[in-house]
Amino acid sequence: MTTPQGTLTPDELDRARGILSAVSSSYGARVVGQDGLRTSLLIALITGGHVLLESVPGLAKTTAAKALAEAVQASFRRIQCTPDLLPSDILGTQIYDYTKSTFETQLGPVHANFVLLDEVNRSSAKTQSAMLEAMQERQTTIGGTLYPLPSPFLVLATQNPIEQEGTYQLPEAQLDRFLLKEVLDYPTFGEELEIIDRVDSGVYEEEPSEAAAATIDDVLFLQKAVGGVYLDPSIKNYIVSAVYVTRHPATYLAPELAACIEYGASPRASIAFSKAARALALLEGRDHVIPEDVKRLRHVVLRHRIILNFEAIADDVKPETIIDAVFAAIPAP
Repeated sequence: MTTPQGTLTPDELDRARGILSAVSSSYGARVVGQDGLRTSLLIALITGGHVLLESVPGLAKTTAAKALAEAVQASFRRIQCTPDLLPSDILGTQIYDYTKSTFETQLGPVHANFVLLDEVNRSSAKTQSAMLEAMQERQTTIGGTLYPLPSPFLVLATQNPIEQEGTYQLPEAQLDRFLLKEVLDYPTFGEELEIIDRVDSGVYEEEPSEAAAATIDDVLFLQKAVGGVYLDPSIKNYIVSAVYVTRHPATYLAPELAACIEYGASPRASIAFSKAARALALLEGRDHVIPEDVKRLRHVVLRHRIILNFEAIADDVKPETIIDAVFAAIPAP
């Protein structure tokens, strides 16, 4: 049950600030740079949403996910996706016990607070679809029995954009279930020097501290408190207007850009904007959302929800170009 909108008290806001500051500091002790990734992961933590991470190998996606899990004393499982991975390898299965003449259920690695699906687009469509129930319903079905997933539950899926041989493109229905899509870039010169210094000092070989920055109860508090962040009707209108434009681009965008869109964003985009904007406001220490929160989130919320047509993909039109044009076409409150 969430806190009613606009009812976040000063004490609750102060507690949220303290938790987020501690978690962010703990995360920063393990991960260098990647501020966008940090923000997206913290938003996912606050909202209970899922994140799709796209980048070339070696940009600390696994390290970041594990660092966040350790910061809040959450269970963490990493699943390496391959073409021969089966749904039962993720969800679990029933094993026959000859000594008892009964079937026993063995829960799969998805039954953890943080689940990293590494290179998710390498698994088959059947295996990808097995995650839909877990991501949406937060439960699995094994042998006709429902098994609830722990709370909080976050799926962090990664994919490599430069190697397409032997991969299976994620269907739009599954892409839409990710709250955010973060695209990572290479570290700066100075950040890479810092990474080498940390490797040389053995930072990444140290065992995580027993004195974690926060607890699961703190995370559940944040997930409840974020509902108390005020979202003004004018900003709701701003959100819905942006999503509406993606579905009717010919009316609002230049013809060459409007022609690139095959399908606009679904209502899940509006829901994602409202949830993520409240979480971002909480991250910034505010009890209310401002238009800049929505605009700042425009790429991570929409880049995987706007479906471009074949001609746009062939011409290497970026979703971010379309998204910027969408927000330029509507007035901010």
